[in-house]
Amino acid sequence: MANLSLQNLQKSYGSAHVIKGVDIEIADGEFTVFVGPSGCGKSTLLRMIAGLEDISGGDLYIGDRQVNEVQPKERGIAMVFQSYAIFPHMTVRENIGFGLTIEGVKKDEWNERVNEAARILQMEHLLDRRPSQLSGGQRQRVAIGRAIVRKPAVFLFDEPLSNLDAALRMDMRMEIGKLHKQLDATMIYVTHDQVEAMTLADKIVVLKDGKVMQIGAPMELYHKPANLFVARFIGSPAMNLLDVTVAESTATGHIVQNGSLDPVEIATDTQAKPGDKLILGIRPQYLDPSHDPSAGKLHGTVSITERLGTETILDLTLTDGSKLVAALPEDAIFKPEETVSLTFDPARAHLFQPEDA
Repeated sequence: MANLSLQNLQKSYGSAHVIKGVDIEIADGEFTVFVGPSGCGKSTLLRMIAGLEDISGGDLYIGDRQVNEVQPKERGIAMVFQSYAIFPHMTVRENIGFGLTIEGVKKDEWNERVNEAARILQMEHLLDRRPSQLSGGQRQRVAIGRAIVRKPAVFLFDEPLSNLDAALRMDMRMEIGKLHKQLDATMIYVTHDQVEAMTLADKIVVLKDGKVMQIGAPMELYHKPANLFVARFIGSPAMNLLDVTVAESTATGHIVQNGSLDPVEIATDTQAKPGDKLILGIRPQYLDPSHDPSAGKLHGTVSITERLGTETILDLTLTDGSKLVAALPEDAIFKPEETVSLTFDPARAHLFQPEDA
């Protein structure tokens, strides 16, 4: 396995600057996820690591070796694409071992490595089938098996689950997580699905417009988003963001309020003075229909109730016309048009400058 170092990486297509000075350190054996919306540059960055895209500026190291000009086959990487890219006329065995065949690996070693990959992926009973006889999840395992037999220093995954249905995605997420632990491999995984990022990653890199917004462990990003973009992107349902005004500054933070929010003190190092506009962030899971007088309190009307079994999602219209989402316990009962007041622990709220997006 190997560590990676991305140092001020740049990528341009003519006048279009798509990767804008990315710095990332990935430890040996770490599972790192690049996440962000479509067009943020995550797949381009992965292809630069793989050697499928030229590097316009900066340096890329795999282990101690600079690989800017190194051919893809010599970088010690294996890539699993969004499309399975398996040959329909070959058996599973032949597909998994195709790369070894191209490399001229001897038959005994070829069989040993293919059988080992099949054992790891629990596909021994499928080796003589053809792709048309496999499910979508099994086909994706074949693509992963083709990567495993190469014994790469780094595994690269480019949205490998996006073609699967929801149930298969969950199953394959678990399989990839197990595979990482079993191989103790360095893995880089690209997705736009923040649930995949949160469940798989040791480290998440949040990208926007070719720039890194924040790097950290999943729960670090969840509890301490660095800016509005990360706050919006990480978490489901998304964090509530409300316009507030600073009523008073204190030694530890600011007292804020708006037409729907009673004055509440939020501890923060965000710089502001009375009268300034800020944005208050509260996760839907941290709202509660309780009556704690020391908590922040929001007032509104229920628009829609969504019962999901384990929780109830309330869509509310606040008294100032803004929208709010609350995720409440499964037995919470509210009716449309019902007036409610929801409290939250100020220690779990965030204040952002409007320009932090």
